[in-house]
Amino acid sequence: MSNESNLKKSDFWYELPESRIAKFPLPQRDTSKLLWYKDKETRHYRFHDLPSLIPADSLLVFNNTRVIPARLFFQRETGAWIEIFLLNPIAPCTVIQPVMEATKSTTWETMVGNLKRWKPGEVLKSEVNLAGRIINLTATLVDRENRRVKLDWDQGVPFATLVEAIGKLPLPPYLNREPTEEDRERYQTVYSEVKGAVAAPTAGLHFTPQILDKLKNQGVTLEYLTLHVSAGTFQPIAAENLKEHAMHGEQMVFSRENLDTLVKAKGKIIAVGTTSIRSLESLYWFGVKLMKEGDTSFVIPQTYPYEHQDELPSYKEVFEFVQDWMYTHKIQRLEGETSLYIYPDYQFRVVSGLITNFHQPGSTLILLVAAFTGGDWKNIYRQAMENDYRFLSYGDSSLLWIANFGGSE
Repeated sequence: MSNESNLKKSDFWYELPESRIAKFPLPQRDTSKLLWYKDKETRHYRFHDLPSLIPADSLLVFNNTRVIPARLFFQRETGAWIEIFLLNPIAPCTVIQPVMEATKSTTWETMVGNLKRWKPGEVLKSEVNLAGRIINLTATLVDRENRRVKLDWDQGVPFATLVEAIGKLPLPPYLNREPTEEDRERYQTVYSEVKGAVAAPTAGLHFTPQILDKLKNQGVTLEYLTLHVSAGTFQPIAAENLKEHAMHGEQMVFSRENLDTLVKAKGKIIAVGTTSIRSLESLYWFGVKLMKEGDTSFVIPQTYPYEHQDELPSYKEVFEFVQDWMYTHKIQRLEGETSLYIYPDYQFRVVSGLITNFHQPGSTLILLVAAFTGGDWKNIYRQAMENDYRFLSYGDSSLLWIANFGGSE
């Protein structure tokens, strides 16, 4: 890091008027505005123009996670209600996908509304009506300090089914409203598949089946990985010194087919969203760990890239190494967790194009955009403001080309 000691939160702040926050989605997904950026030049399009802006031999990587209705409501014996917001699973394991398939019990790290009113030993209750079939669901606070809640239910129903039946969609807090019926569809990407996120990978909200078909028909390869977006994505940076920020962790899943596609990629790799770029860059660093340490756990600490700036292999070499490792160990699915913290001047190793929305002031996502654009984020955001772009999750989009790509093929 060349100027890391000078990185301050205040340098990544901008004024975002409440009126510029998109509180609701547009009637049609692909009519959102699209800001194109490369080498300090910006142009303005609509999102349905995207296929004409993507080179034919590119690899477009999407995050196919699906948001679960993670806000659950339970009743005390007094009749009062307590909200439990699911964050991260603890048991029967810490991997979200199998936990969603559990049929009897599960324990989660949560946020609890009115926690002080939940008395020690008190069991909260909820009834789930599944087409006339009543499921009894209970909640027990097993670790107050860490807000860990054990959920139990009868009749062997998958946990995902219960959540879908009684949960509320967790819209971003800055929307400051309750979810509507429309949100149940529009706060999901059209390609969402794997349940487990508590926030949407919002860069993908603009895509329609028609745009995906156009991209495929012109020779663009579409690939889908999974990163379950956590509530930490909305966590503000508290420290003025950016290096002191504790980055949240998120779970990722790569298939053997993902590695095969990445190894075969001939053109530019373009990430749809900051979650996709974190996943791809984290996969690179996992490969570096494998090369350096042999068999190792797929856990990427937030500072790992900054501690390994020696001569590094290309992403092709790294992905081929991981691919061979998966085949040798007969691994079909690679599950990991990343706390990768991308801030200027992180050297991107895999991705040279990024599709992303416009993010909150002083957020880690602004830092990622700043790193990707060589520090030119203020110019981009000023252009968006001057051209009446809508901001945040339901807002408009951008296609950014990297300023200084560090990963040779």
